[in-house]
Amino acid sequence: MEIYKKLFRIQEEVIGLGKDSQAFGYDYVSGTKILSVIKPLMKREGLLLKQEVIDIENTRQDYKTKKGDKSEILSKVMMRFTWVDIETGDKDENLFGANGQNGFDKGVGSALTYAERYFLLKYFHIATDEDDIDKPLPTLDDSKLEGCDKWTPEQKSAVIKKYNLTEKQLTKLK
Repeated sequence: MEIYKKLFRIQEEVIGLGKDSQAFGYDYVSGTKILSVIKPLMKREGLLLKQEVIDIENTRQDYKTKKGDKSEILSKVMMRFTWVDIETGDKDENLFGANGQNGFDKGVGSALTYAERYFLLKYFHIATDEDDIDKPLPTLDDSKLEGCDKWTPEQKSAVIKKYNLTEKQLTKLK
């Protein structure tokens, strides 16, 4: 199916995204940043991502804080994310669950936002935990690999981590 070739091209292109937002003491990659990278690639490949809510479970959460009693809604959503190849009609369906807890009117929205963001990150295996991950790795001139057959495994590993190597260069290092 052609759809998997298209999805793979997106996965190959997006190695990682640096965290650009913060809330409640946590750094994370915003949905805006993820979509700004993924949507142009989806357009190029002719892919649509259909999102359906299959189930919502809301539970009231009552608890105490330093400022007094608080009530929120814990929303658990189960979603179906379906990739659709607009040229062939091929589909790839994926179930994904997420939780969100917030005020009475915002729990479901939090869960939906979280689901979309983390579905895309996890589907494409997008790393978010390295410094300057958005900065592309430099390429390496083939001449720099002369004599690499005598390098230690540690030296080879260091080069693999530091440079964006071609398949031919990777093969030569192995």
